[in-house]
Amino acid sequence: MKNRKMKARASLFLLSMMALVMAMGTVVADPLTGVEGETQSMIIIGCALSMGIAGIGSAMGLMLAGSSAVAVTGEKPDLFGKCLVFQVLPMTQAVYGLLTAILLMMGAGLLGGAGSADLSNPMLGISAIGIGLVVGLTGISAANQGQVASSSIAATARNPDVAARGIIYTVMPETIAIFGLLVGILLMTGLGLL
Repeated sequence: MKNRKMKARASLFLLSMMALVMAMGTVVADPLTGVEGETQSMIIIGCALSMGIAGIGSAMGLMLAGSSAVAVTGEKPDLFGKCLVFQVLPMTQAVYGLLTAILLMMGAGLLGGAGSADLSNPMLGISAIGIGLVVGLTGISAANQGQVASSSIAATARNPDVAARGIIYTVMPETIAIFGLLVGILLMTGLGLL
């Protein structure tokens, strides 16, 4: 019963993400030229940095936790749900990178409509690169989170009653990424990108 609920939730999440991606594909933005185009290009680099670096950190964390989860569920299939929770936790840093990239694109007018930012100021593009780096680099904490999740999975295999404590330990490295996201959002607000 739990596995069916988990699969239903995962399916709903995937369908929601697909709908979001498909809806974004229908939005059209005209690329700008001159100084505004250069600023817009630098904002795109900021988007790539936030998503790319945070995505790499999450992929590493998912690999570390996933390897342990597969090993444990191979011997104890009843622990699948608990192992899955640990395994997906390092993915949130990639979500922070995605959120930052979307907010930057919206501010630059890259998702259709007029953005809220004054793209004639080239400093805005350089600032967007800095925002991308802040969120991306703090997103590397997902690799460490994956390592803690891996240890928590091993502890849960020995004693399933410690799973809740393991989740608390596993979430702790994520606070660094949350701080990075907060700084990114505050900077975007202060720069007029939001």
